[in-house]
Amino acid sequence: MKEKKYYVCSECGYKTTKWTGRCPQCGNWNTFVEKKEDKKSVKKEIDESKIVSLFNIKNEKEIRFSTGIEEFDRVLGGGLVKGEVILLGGEPGIGKSTILLQVAESVSNSKKVLYVSGEESVAQIKLRADRLGLKGENILILSTNSVEEILGVIEKTVPDLLIVDSIQTVFFESMSFSAGSVVQIREVASKLIEVSKKGAITTFLVGHITKGGEIAGPKVLEHLVDAVLYFEGDRFHQGRILRAIKNRFGASFEIGLFEITSKGLLPLNDPFNLWGEENRERESGISIFAAIEGSRPLLVEIQSLVSKSPFIGNPRRMFAGVDRNRATMLIAVMEKKLGIKFYEDDVFVKVSGGLNIQDPAIDLALAASLISSKKGIKIENDSIFIGEISLGGKIMPPFMVDARISEAKKFGFKNIYTSDMIKETLKKGINIHKIRNKCDY
Repeated sequence: MKEKKYYVCSECGYKTTKWTGRCPQCGNWNTFVEKKEDKKSVKKEIDESKIVSLFNIKNEKEIRFSTGIEEFDRVLGGGLVKGEVILLGGEPGIGKSTILLQVAESVSNSKKVLYVSGEESVAQIKLRADRLGLKGENILILSTNSVEEILGVIEKTVPDLLIVDSIQTVFFESMSFSAGSVVQIREVASKLIEVSKKGAITTFLVGHITKGGEIAGPKVLEHLVDAVLYFEGDRFHQGRILRAIKNRFGASFEIGLFEITSKGLLPLNDPFNLWGEENRERESGISIFAAIEGSRPLLVEIQSLVSKSPFIGNPRRMFAGVDRNRATMLIAVMEKKLGIKFYEDDVFVKVSGGLNIQDPAIDLALAASLISSKKGIKIENDSIFIGEISLGGKIMPPFMVDARISEAKKFGFKNIYTSDMIKETLKKGINIHKIRNKCDY
């Protein structure tokens, strides 16, 4: 048996055959740890009974159970699946631990729940439960950072639902790497996933996020789990969006809408009244857009401010809730095709409620908002703008236009400005204004 030495960075997992002071991948100093690799090859016998024909495999029904929260079930594709592993991410204070405690309370009425916290003591979790008005009679609580201890408790209690808050705070005591390092996160997640699959335990793993908004740790973590959910929204605003980035048992990019209250996160039935102002005054620089988030329409308010820049030759451009590159291209199209010049102006754009809109059909509403602020034109309160704008200035038709129009009609909007290429839509009580190459509003 021949052993080969190599070195692994405890922060990012980078491997090298020679020790070095600074990791070339992550840039951290003195993070390399010596490891030994067993080069002895082992030939494993193949169990031919495990090789089966796809045609002969019997269909098995997904065994789902509800979280007790309608919007959460919607995002998951109808509820939780036995043996499913879900990674939940979001900014600190946005409500990850709160909603999972609510889920634990609801599920514990019929199933065994184990809530593991590596960040809070049992007394702190109890205080949060009392604040939310949760009894927690059937919820088992474990406060530890040791994976070995967690595995021992799982073996003894055999829970139906396991919650680990968070994956970055727990670690293998037998490993020399620190908690939160890439190596620890990968090994801890792999072991918990293995246990969940074997025991048909539905598992939630809470993940911290980086400054860039991604879940901390190796990217492979997101590939290992069955579903990846992100909490979005401004933590200083009441509204929250739970978005499915990946879901093996449901639709990806489905969303759930919540409102944070003193009793925790509650499903939001009337989102426009939270993210927009139903009885708002008619002002310049404000337009309403009917976005599609997941499979549902959502009315949002686009706010723009265009003012003469005091910085000659270097105007400011600030965008919150819309893609910066997309907004910059849209400004260039308007300068070229409409002759409206923004090069001497500071431009500020914001989507109300801290929402982050990826829908390309936002272009027309954004253009209307910018032109309104630039020209001082006040947009009528009963108007909705929907449409993608090409680099040639053409208004492209949005997808799911009927759902958008129906949502606008429900909230009393009378005028829809959109592409002239949409199919005829008969909607009583609403006017469809079709635009081709420029906004004639």
